[in-house]
Amino acid sequence: MTDCDIGVMGMAVMGQNLVLNMNDHGLRVAVTNRTASRLEEFMRGAASGREIFASPDMPGFVALLKKPRIVMLMIKAGQAVDEAIDALLPLLEPCDVLVDGGNSHFRDTILRARRAERAGLRYIGTGISGGELGARRGPSIMPGGSPDAWPLVKPIFQAIAARLDDGAPACEWIEKDGAGHYVKMVHNGIEYSAMQLIAEAYHLMKDALGMDHEGMAAVFREWNAGRLGSYLVEITAHILAAKDANGSPLVSHILDAAGQKGTGRWATESALELGVPLTLVTEAVFARSLSALKEERTKAEPLLPARAAHFAGEHAAALRNLESALYLASILSYAQGFMLLREATREFGWDLHYADIATIWRAGCIIRSALLAHVSDAFRREPHMENLLFDPFFHQQAADCLPGLRRVAVLGAQAGIPLPAHASALAFWDGFRSGSLPANLIQAQRDYFGSHTYERTDCPRGQFFHTDWTGEGGDVTASTYNA
Repeated sequence: MTDCDIGVMGMAVMGQNLVLNMNDHGLRVAVTNRTASRLEEFMRGAASGREIFASPDMPGFVALLKKPRIVMLMIKAGQAVDEAIDALLPLLEPCDVLVDGGNSHFRDTILRARRAERAGLRYIGTGISGGELGARRGPSIMPGGSPDAWPLVKPIFQAIAARLDDGAPACEWIEKDGAGHYVKMVHNGIEYSAMQLIAEAYHLMKDALGMDHEGMAAVFREWNAGRLGSYLVEITAHILAAKDANGSPLVSHILDAAGQKGTGRWATESALELGVPLTLVTEAVFARSLSALKEERTKAEPLLPARAAHFAGEHAAALRNLESALYLASILSYAQGFMLLREATREFGWDLHYADIATIWRAGCIIRSALLAHVSDAFRREPHMENLLFDPFFHQQAADCLPGLRRVAVLGAQAGIPLPAHASALAFWDGFRSGSLPANLIQAQRDYFGSHTYERTDCPRGQFFHTDWTGEGGDVTASTYNA
């Protein structure tokens, strides 16, 4: 028997790299994997000579762990997680800890936490961001679940997490049941929007401004040294500079059909359920869906001409506008993400600390950026702020960048280049800043055809009225509800 500090099930890329990271920090780690050949390959290769111990079967794997046992699942989300829990429950004892480190849906995590707790176990669903390199050198970690499990896993998670500039770990307790996976879901949604915004900037540079890939790479390098500094802007510069074997830009040979694993869609679905206008993430999800229609788009191109205007402006001015547009749209994407977190706090009875969440995202994760320091500062100044845009720093930045966003939206429309995320950012801004919107007409229409009632501007909120618009409808109204 070997007293390992933690066991990890699942030896795919993320699992292997987390195990190596743990062992680098002095932890003895037990490992297992459904496919024995992959486990054997890992033990002969990267794990060789380390305090990493393997068992091909569950009983042997659990026996390697000291009590209370900590078992971390690094396996594909969905049925595989439930099957692993089914196999582990008879082997574990009260006070042991189960950790799901995959991208599970937060509602599944809520149910699994309840099931584990009924069995006397403790359960954690933790978001982990940073990809392969992050897992190896330090990811951003977002744990939630059974609160009494946190003291047991905290030393491990904070040891392996990325470090902020002040040395603090990019890992802090989120909240009960599914909160950790929810925060990771919102992170991934913001990631979708950030990638789409950057892709739209690339599209404008390439097809409207006629820039070559070396020139675009130089612009992204310059942006990364300024207020747009971020992991995604940094890697975009590297990607655009990369060459294929024949010396041509490698990115030009990559098929323009983007994949997705579901977390962005989950964020959009949750926003729809909670009534939050998560418009940038939603447009980014739909943009990927549209990109997947490669054959149809190829057929449509010669049939549906754009009649686009040729850009005749000054490139330097256009790039300044584009930098401002990308910065403001990024601010608005963060604002929408925290709007969703705020509503989730109300819906699920969580006590989310937004400054801590923004801080966790500042290192190790895919959306890490210079902008997040300002986000965490804003929420430390005002923890219960209704909206990020109400912070003095952000509404000043928005005022400065708004002309650039408007000009970029016009440029895209005139050039026939789709900018769904930028255009959505502008529409959200103009809607959010408007004290009066045309929804009064929508309410009148709903009352006209469905007797759904409406509120009046000259009466207190919560009083509902109905008009017999045709003189034939009578006084009967539909029940008043919002869905």
